[in-house]
Amino acid sequence: MLNVEMLSTGDEVLHGQIVDTNAAWLADFFFNQGLPLTRRNTVGDNLDDLVAVLRERSEHADILIVNGGLGPTSDDLSALAAATAKGEGLVLHEAWLTEMERYFRDRGRVMAPSNRKQAELPASAEFINNPVGTACGFALKLNRCLMFFTPGVPSEFKVMVEHEILPRLRERFSLSQPPLCLRLTTFGRSESELAQSLDPLPLPPGVTMGYRSSMPIIELKLTGPDSQREAMLALWPEVKRVAGQNMIFEGTEGLPAQIARTLQERQYSLTLSEQFTGGLVALQLSRANAPLLASEVVPPQEETLAQTAHWVTERRSKHYAGLALAISAFENEHINFALATPNGTYGLRVRLNANRYSLSIRQEVCAMMALNMLRRWLNGQDIATEHGWIEVVESLTLPS
Repeated sequence: MLNVEMLSTGDEVLHGQIVDTNAAWLADFFFNQGLPLTRRNTVGDNLDDLVAVLRERSEHADILIVNGGLGPTSDDLSALAAATAKGEGLVLHEAWLTEMERYFRDRGRVMAPSNRKQAELPASAEFINNPVGTACGFALKLNRCLMFFTPGVPSEFKVMVEHEILPRLRERFSLSQPPLCLRLTTFGRSESELAQSLDPLPLPPGVTMGYRSSMPIIELKLTGPDSQREAMLALWPEVKRVAGQNMIFEGTEGLPAQIARTLQERQYSLTLSEQFTGGLVALQLSRANAPLLASEVVPPQEETLAQTAHWVTERRSKHYAGLALAISAFENEHINFALATPNGTYGLRVRLNANRYSLSIRQEVCAMMALNMLRRWLNGQDIATEHGWIEVVESLTLPS
């Protein structure tokens, strides 16, 4: 198997001033292309450090994707570091200089002299086109490693990886079949509880069971070589059985997208009223193109669960909506949920410890609780059961 690595550069990445979304994207993209990463490193804007890490990784990696440091400013050092590591100088790539001048001219701007730096590449480098920006990429061989240098702007980076770098890798290397990764996401179960039931399962050779906890959900991943596909698919129903009704979706589609699709298929419109979640549910559903008829964020108000349920029933009738959902706070740690449907209104009051969970976490949990309540009703499940570690202190059902 090829040893594929990524090197992210820049002080802002090293010091956590920005989130390295490029690394996450590349890891996922390469995994699905049969090129799983074996290592990721980050280094700041220091020439000596850059040269050292390039020389070091060139002795271990077969492929290294270097991201960032190709801009026009003094802290953009990737090209100089690559040339220094290989013991050669920089040369001007005349064709790219002409392309940059055209880029600025087409936008009615004059190219600054500092941009000329972006056309200076190591003498032995292979030019890699950037069709959407001014920072071209390049590739060079250092010791055993083929290195690709890319700009840090995510839109430019992704286009170059997909359309310039991946085809070169397919030409030069024999890529294996992508590993198989079966995924499902749960809500309301703890990681330890799931692991206690799943860890004893006998796994096929080379297959691993993984857990990704990201409050308030836990993702289960069964990952292994494509050669174990049949055995993994045979084991997967047992994983889903253990997850039970706490499984909120399978794959990577996401719960809002699943709900949006079901609402559209069943021709239900939805009206939302949020207090505690401040529009978070509406945001997630609108991004998935759910059929939202109306949405509002209301001021805090203390009310019983019955009052919330009666109010959301009236709201459904007022807006001629298929469904109406409300989330409101009750005192400090209690939240009311009410869902009005054609065959009745359902309500839940839950308690979340304000000392244990921050406000943002409680909002995320309640948004997921509301979405899961809607999912369960759409799937014909009892909305008042199987909520795991979330404490339901009251439930009610009002006839239609």
